[in-house]
Parts: sequence; C-alpha cells; structure tokens
Amino acid sequence: MSLALYGATYSVYTRIARLALIEKGVAFDLHEVDVFRPGGPPPEHVLRHPFGRIPVLDHDGFRLYETGAIARYIDEGFPGPGLQPQDPKARARMNQIVSIMDAYGFRILVWDVFVERVSGPRQGRAPDEAKIASALPQADRILREIDRLHESGSLTLADLWMAPMLALFRLAPEGADALGHFPRLAAWFDAFQARPSAKATRSPVEG
Repeated sequence: MSLALYGATYSVYTRIARLALIEKGVAFDLHEVDVFRPGGPPPEHVLRHPFGRIPVLDHDGFRLYETGAIARYIDEGFPGPGLQPQDPKARARMNQIVSIMDAYGFRILVWDVFVERVSGPRQGRAPDEAKIASALPQADRILREIDRLHESGSLTLADLWMAPMLALFRLAPEGADALGHFPRLAAWFDAFQARPSAKATRSPVEG
C-alpha cells in the first residue's frame, strides 16, 4: 500500500489529516507543499487540487482533497479505533462541532487572532488591533458552544478538528486568556496535547 499526504506541517487542516492517520495507525509519507510561497501553489500541486489548497491524500492512485472527506475516508477505509460514533445523535453532535470549527473557528481563532497577534508580527507585520478586538467576542461564543457541546470520552473527529485550531489560538495571549475561562475545555485540550499523535504533529510555530 502506498499512501501519501501532500500538505504542510504549519497547516491546521494538514494536521487534522495527519492526526487521523496516526490515530488509526496508518503509515503514510508527508510531502511538504507550501501554498503560500511566492508565486502561489506549485503547478504540480494544482494538478492534485484544482483550488490549490492542502491537504491532498493519494492512496494507491486514488486522490482525495477536502479534509472532511479525507478524515472520513481514513476512518472508514482502514482498520483501527473508530473516529466516528455509531450512535446517530452522537455522530450528529460530532459533525456539528466539526462544522462549527470549519465555518467559524478557523477564521476567527486562527486568522483573526493567531495570525494577527502571533504569525504576522513574527513576519514583521503589525497586528490589526481592530480585527483582534472584533474577533474576541466571536471567539468567546465559539469556545462557549464547543465547551457546551463536546463530550469527553472516546476520541472522535471533533477532537481532531478542535485541537489544532485551539493550539494556535492559545499562542496569542488573548487566546490563552479566553480558553482559561473554560476550565473543562482547557483540561480536555491539555490532555489531548499529551497524546502521542498530538506530539508527533505539533506545529512548528508552537516552538
């Protein structure tokens, strides 16, 4: 079996796919692709992904993009512990959290807080204080909802979506403070960070 993942270690969504592969015990090769390089995504990668995004999974010639499709394929196509509940209500709740993180969490927690406060300044760009200030009430709403909806127990795709975004969000002082207002969620996050899969996929920006 040949399984390749095209993505970047700095990417939240590549990390989600890597977490799924590691938690399922599936061997794979990660091929680094920088879609933010000068000139944009490499031409050969656009052949894999017409929108020039990451990650892309290649399983013996079967190519798949979109992280939700990739993670579910990994879970359903390989043996190992299931990452999706069998109970319809529990699975719906998992999918609800995944959707919240995709629709709201990634933009607010990662781009509007982490990138503005941490990533941009590291590259010599001043943070947009107005954008951060506008994002924080929305970040609080996101944290409040996932804290309310998430149930600790068996690992699911919801965990794999939440953790990489929270890891970056918490690097901003405002993010660490906001997460601290939700002790149960913060405790879950700390426990997740201790998992071998989390350690193996730690983002380079986390230091």
